[in-house]
Amino acid sequence: MEGFSAFVLFFLVLAIVIVLMGVKSVQQGREFTVERFGRYTRTLRPGLNLIVPVVDTIGAKINMMEQVLDVPSQEIITKDNAMVQVDGVVFFQAIDAAKAAYEVNNLHNAILNLVMTNIRTVMGSMDLDELLSKRDEINARLLHVVDDATTPWGVKVTRIEIKDIAPPADLVEAMGRQMKAERVKRANILEAEGLRQSEILRAEGEKQAAVLEAEGRREAAFRDAEARERLAQAEAAATTMVSEAIAKGDIQAINYFVAQKYVEAMKDMASADNHKVVFMPLEASAVIGSLGGLAELAKDTFKKEV
Repeated sequence: MEGFSAFVLFFLVLAIVIVLMGVKSVQQGREFTVERFGRYTRTLRPGLNLIVPVVDTIGAKINMMEQVLDVPSQEIITKDNAMVQVDGVVFFQAIDAAKAAYEVNNLHNAILNLVMTNIRTVMGSMDLDELLSKRDEINARLLHVVDDATTPWGVKVTRIEIKDIAPPADLVEAMGRQMKAERVKRANILEAEGLRQSEILRAEGEKQAAVLEAEGRREAAFRDAEARERLAQAEAAATTMVSEAIAKGDIQAINYFVAQKYVEAMKDMASADNHKVVFMPLEASAVIGSLGGLAELAKDTFKKEV
């Protein structure tokens, strides 16, 4: 009786152990592969799962969260034969646990070597200036190539970033001198552009001043011509009046005409630059008489108007 009780107890404990072996709890962010006699059958999702004890076993425990791998520094020869040190970082995520477990051995090492190889390929086909100025393009090309290569492994490469590009010290010094020369060149160009613009503005100002001066001369000439025209009209009118007075036998009009011409001649003589002394003619009384005749002519004219 005691032997039977021990057998039942042993069987009960064995059953409990077998049941516990068939219950598997999977953490969030992970997936387990199930193998039956060494062959993959299915994948356990996060939560509580049941398997057939003894027959089924857990094969691989795959991390399904996004992971980061540091790409170690390596030397790369660029297209223009410059030696640079390059390192980076790659972000990836397993999307198919079965493929990640059985399509490649040592997934992390495979991704790392693939990234390093493609970094040498992509960056080795570019000049140093392109490496330093086109990091976004390099990252995009690397991502495209590596993501396509890792798709059969059940992995999605989300980002690849080049962290540092370190040229040799002598090359950095040469680049510094080149940058300084470029800045001096740009400064000289800007200074030349400023001088050119200044000369253009000065020329425009002189042109505008010349135009305004010409406009002023034209206006002055127009007014001077108009004044001369009016003076000529006045002289013509005066000559007509004198002629009419002479025709009527008015001696005072003749005296006016002679006195006017006499005074104008004396004015021209006195204003000449090469004459310092002016000798008045002895017949000055005749001029005074002519002026008296002018006064008489004016009186007669006013009487007629009244």
